[in-house]
Amino acid sequence: MKVEQIAQVAHEINKAYCEAIGDNSQAGWEDAPQWQKESAVLGVIFHMENPDAGADASHNSWMKEKLENGWKYGHVKDENEKTHPCILPFEYLSKEQQAKDYLFRQVVHSLKNL
Repeated sequence: MKVEQIAQVAHEINKAYCEAIGDNSQAGWEDAPQWQKESAVLGVIFHMENPDAGADASHNSWMKEKLENGWKYGHVKDENEKTHPCILPFEYLSKEQQAKDYLFRQVVHSLKNL
């Protein structure tokens, strides 16, 4: 599979997981803002280039990219204000939020050789 295809699958799985835990704020891939698609693609590339990286490294890579693009911690995700409640060290995230990084990593490693 191509990088963007894997990113799309990972995004849709994340959306489904978020809905399962009561977060209905995620748009589907087709309606997702470009910055969100680019972030997913970067996450796929990160795991393909760093196959031994764990979920914490996945989160740290995501957070570094967000901070470099002007995002900061905020109680709610707001793309206009560039705030996100997950801009925290991995160990401070709830287990529900950490699970998203485990899922993302697994999707990449499950699909990268297809």
